Amino acid sequence: MSVQPIITILEKLEKMHKSLLEHAYRKTELVKNNDMDELDQMLKIEQSHVAAIEQLEAQRQQKVMEYFQEKGIAVSNAPTVEELIEAVEDEEERKQLEDVRNRLMKIIVDLKLQNELNQQLIFNSLQVVNVTLNMLRPQQEQINYSDKTVRGGNAPRQSLFDSQA
Repeated sequence: MSVQPIITILEKLEKMHKSLLEHAYRKTELVKNNDMDELDQMLKIEQSHVAAIEQLEAQRQQKVMEYFQEKGIAVSNAPTVEELIEAVEDEEERKQLEDVRNRLMKIIVDLKLQNELNQQLIFNSLQVVNVTLNMLRPQQEQINYSDKTVRGGNAPRQSLFDSQA
């Protein structure tokens, strides 16, 4: 059995992740420009990408399992591409797998970094909003009672126990 179907799926995963990365760059600009309507649309698009990636990943795992079963190799429930690379005997196919895996990993790392930046931008925006709201809201008076307000000013303190009993 050839690993070409697996390589094809990995290339599709690479395209989907690359598209997600482009959307993450666009999302950064939308957050900076405070374009919430467009950001909402972007999130819907990303959700559909994630669903497609999940389907492709399930297909990849199935094809890898089939490859290992055909070769008579026992593996874990979710075999990795690294395990597949070690099992492939054809040097050209092994090289193709390594190349597509390295490209995919680079895109995933870039995507992770961009999403962390977007998360930090949103967090900073929320902090600015909270500070602004706190400045505009009137300060609440303290609702806890102090000793003086309970006793009416200078009233003598009474003991809870009667010591003469």
